[in-house]
Amino acid sequence: MSEENFQKNYSMSTVHKAIQLLRAFTRDEKKLSMTELHKKTGIGKSSLQRLLSTLVHERFLMKDEETKQYSLGMELFFLGSLVEKNDAFLSVAIPVMERLSQSTKENISISMIDQNERRCIYNIASQHELSALTYIGNTSPLYAGASAKVLLAFQSDDFIHHYLEQVEFKQITDITVNTADKLIEDIKKIRQQGYAISYGERIKGAMSISVPIHNRFKEVFAGLTVSFPNVRADEYNLQQMTKDMMEGAAEIQKNLKS
Repeated sequence: MSEENFQKNYSMSTVHKAIQLLRAFTRDEKKLSMTELHKKTGIGKSSLQRLLSTLVHERFLMKDEETKQYSLGMELFFLGSLVEKNDAFLSVAIPVMERLSQSTKENISISMIDQNERRCIYNIASQHELSALTYIGNTSPLYAGASAKVLLAFQSDDFIHHYLEQVEFKQITDITVNTADKLIEDIKKIRQQGYAISYGERIKGAMSISVPIHNRFKEVFAGLTVSFPNVRADEYNLQQMTKDMMEGAAEIQKNLKS
């Protein structure tokens, strides 16, 4: 099909403009203002504002309300993760997760931060009938549970400060963290020991061990978690399980760099 025929009979200008916007972001320009996007795409400011609002609403873009800059949203990653074989991160992480799943028989997941929440991007279900369930796309507050707090704890102090200024604590279970002081205390402990453990903070009767995954810039961008019911905790050497999880995260980091 010729370009002329395509443009005449099949093209939708609004979709083209949305794609233009998404493609405006590059490795060197990860954050762009509306003015910069206008200059890069040539889209009129009225149409641009509507497109940006729609893409933010649908989580394809994120907007920093302080700087008024936009960046690519996690929804793009979640759609891309459906094509696992072409995803560099998951292609490295999944074999490690599968090995941990076989050794623990428990739920193994990977999560990332998405708009001030923890979101699961991949999960291998427990082999037990009684399990701590999670699923791809599942979200939770960054103050609730090991899988969330391990992500928050290793962000910059500025990120954490900004988060604490705007977060509204909700009591998910009777032991969910519900004050900034308690969360800061937990963050300090997680940073000191290098991992997070929680007991029923988000799901009553479930516990989790979570470890950070660093990118090549030594930034924590994901977390690796094993989750299981509290009633099985005595069956495990939790210290060894934590060590195995940390070694798994280290292997993922090493393979991402190669």
